[in-house]
Amino acid sequence: MNITTRKFVDRLFTVAAVLAFAINMSAQVKTESATTHEESTHEVSVERGEVVLVDGNDLVLKMEDGSLRHIPNVPESARATVDGKEVGIHDLKPGMKLEHTITTTTTPRTITTTQSVTGKVWHVSPPTSVILKMEDNTNQSFKIPKGQKFNVDGQMVDAWGLKKGMKISATRIVEVPETVVTQNRKLTGTAPPPPPPADVPLLIVFLSHPAPAAPVVAEAAPAALPKTGSPMPLIGFAGLMCCALAIGIGMLRRSKFSS
Repeated sequence: MNITTRKFVDRLFTVAAVLAFAINMSAQVKTESATTHEESTHEVSVERGEVVLVDGNDLVLKMEDGSLRHIPNVPESARATVDGKEVGIHDLKPGMKLEHTITTTTTPRTITTTQSVTGKVWHVSPPTSVILKMEDNTNQSFKIPKGQKFNVDGQMVDAWGLKKGMKISATRIVEVPETVVTQNRKLTGTAPPPPPPADVPLLIVFLSHPAPAAPVVAEAAPAALPKTGSPMPLIGFAGLMCCALAIGIGMLRRSKFSS
């Protein structure tokens, strides 16, 4: 067997030994975990805005305080419920009003981990470590946590009280507080009212008022003829007509007698 092959075999046995030690270790140490939840608190925040511009996957909103908010690269999977209908980024139109409701739930919890081990003391280095001989006759090394106590025949002792050959059992309880924060996001909105049709005629009523009639001014008849007027021409004209009538009658009579 050459050197390269021997090194490979040595490494293989080393890995196998480490794996076997880890398996035995996990088999001898019992671990139990329990989680205790406390009362949750809820916080709700609402943001409102109006769609100003949709350019591809970029969205510009006008917020309630008048500021403009640019939301770039809105994912295709993002959805909003507008008037009861689910829409995507490309369905948003200017004038739509959106409402983003974020509900944050905070839940404190405590994870309690209990580890227990039983074996005979094979070697102890107080107060940091102890090597125990397990039930399967394998030896395992354990670090001793600060303040750890061991049960020896019903009596609790620390690392300094351990002696070789003692059968002991130890339990370690670790409590880790955690805070779990979850958020529920809901985006709803309403569409703007449709504009009135362009071809609807508008009814325009003109009220005409008749123009007031011009006042009629009656001309007053002259009370009397001017002093320069005289009835003589009229009398002369009447006499002339009488003469012409008499001549005509005379001529008519002569013509009858001559016939």
